[in-house]
Formats: sequence, C-alpha cells, structure tokens
Amino acid sequence: MRLTKAAAAVAAAAMALAVAAPGALAGTRHDVRVARAATDAYHSHAAVIQAGYAMFKDKRGIACIAMKGSGGMGIHLVDGTLVDGKIALRHPEAVVYRLGYNGHLRLAALEYVVTVSAWRDSHGQDAPRPRLYGHRFNFTPAGNRFGLPAYYSLHAWIWYDNPAGMFSMWNPRVHCPPGV
Repeated sequence: MRLTKAAAAVAAAAMALAVAAPGALAGTRHDVRVARAATDAYHSHAAVIQAGYAMFKDKRGIACIAMKGSGGMGIHLVDGTLVDGKIALRHPEAVVYRLGYNGHLRLAALEYVVTVSAWRDSHGQDAPRPRLYGHRFNFTPAGNRFGLPAYYSLHAWIWYDNPAGMFSMWNPRVHCPPGV
C-alpha cells in the first residue's frame, strides 16, 4: 500500500511540474515582450540619455565591462533614481550596450539592480533575493569593482543573443577593447 501511495505522489508531482513548466515559460516570454516594448526606444542612444540614463564606469574608469574567459557585459548606462528598493520590469536600472563592429553602441541587455539594504528595508530583513522573469537575482558583495555596497542584479539579454543564457551575467559574444 505504501508503494502505491508513493507512486501516486510521484506521479502527481510529475504532472504538476509538467503543467507548471509551460506556464512559467509562457510567463517569461510575456515578460520579455513587455520589457522589449518598454525599452525599444533605447536603441537610440539619444533616447536613453534623454530618459535620464548616464554612463557608468567602474572604480578604474572602465566603461566596457568584461571578464577574461567569460565574455563581457558591455557598456552600462544607469538611471540612479531607479536604484531603490523596487524592481520594475518596464524600468530597468541599467541599459546595457555592446560595441558594434563599427564602434557604435548597440542595445544588448537590460540590467535590474537593487542594493541589498534597500531591498531589505522595503521587503524585510529576511526577504529572499528578488526575482524577475522567473529568475533569482545574483548577489554581488560590497568591495566590488564598482565601489558599490552589496547589491542584487539580473541581466536580461533580450536584445542580443547570449549563448550562456538569456539571464546569464556574462555574454561570450560581447567583447570590450582594452581601456574602454
């Protein structure tokens, strides 16, 4: 009798996963469509500047962020007024560009960022990491290359294919010339 109940429980769990997985995928696709519609104007560098975003550099003055062996993120333009305790699908804290072959900036990704302290102030000290597009945000500790306090972030490569995954931090197809 126990084996039958266990088998029934496993079958029920498998059915639940089979039903939930397509729904989760559909939710992610919907979120990507919404984010693309909200940020389509940012293909124009002038539009993103007019919207309040500005170039963001690390502590060494480097704008094009890359990691040897992992690829790059590219050049971030950040709207500091959006870095608060909230995450909004249509309003990413950073817009990420890659350098095209001709040196022009090409829209590649969105990045959602919230400091750990702001997140906990808004959602409680024991709040789990934020989630968006069905993915949990990455954690970056204080003492990072940007000189920022500890923060959570999620890259969404919705404008440029990332073989490492749409929500991976690094994109092996993005390259940064030295000193940029």
